[in-house]
Amino acid sequence: MADLSFLPPDYAGELLLAGVDEVGRGPLCGAVVTAAVILDPAKPIEGLRDSKKLSEKRRDTLYDEIRDKALAWCVARAEVAEIDQLNILHATMLAMQRAVTGLTLAPKRVLIDGNRCPQLPMPAMAVVKGDSRVPAIAAASILAKVSRDREMVALDAQYPGYGIAGHKGYPTAEHLAALERLGVTPIHRRSFGPVRRQLENR
Repeated sequence: MADLSFLPPDYAGELLLAGVDEVGRGPLCGAVVTAAVILDPAKPIEGLRDSKKLSEKRRDTLYDEIRDKALAWCVARAEVAEIDQLNILHATMLAMQRAVTGLTLAPKRVLIDGNRCPQLPMPAMAVVKGDSRVPAIAAASILAKVSRDREMVALDAQYPGYGIAGHKGYPTAEHLAALERLGVTPIHRRSFGPVRRQLENR
């Protein structure tokens, strides 16, 4: 059982508590993906932790188990055009709102990984390093990461040569070199510095 004693009692004791996390704020391409999860206390899931600390195989296994056992879950997103229009922070908040409102059960309270909350119709609290402290947030981080990673593998086939399946869109040396060599694709975020500079230098 996770130690949630650091939370106010009305959060720690709430059964319809949703955890929310995001993946993909830093990449140069692709959507930012979020997830919201309400776990079922009657169906505990062993091994929930920050998705970045799990192997891909373990994440895939937990992804299926979370979807099977959770009381409710939703994966949502903000697209590249929304990121460019709103900026990445506001697009992430929008994607989090979509994840929470997309749940088939309305949560009574919401815990968000990080240091700020989107506007929601129910009480919400930000938890720094929440994906390592709150099982529902860890579950959300796993759903979001597996979903986005799979999307990036599919996009790699659509836009070969950039190495997207490996770096998942992050600004690695390989990705930056491919941008310079091959140019900007429709899935690249034009508001991000390296992409914007490539467009300006054409």
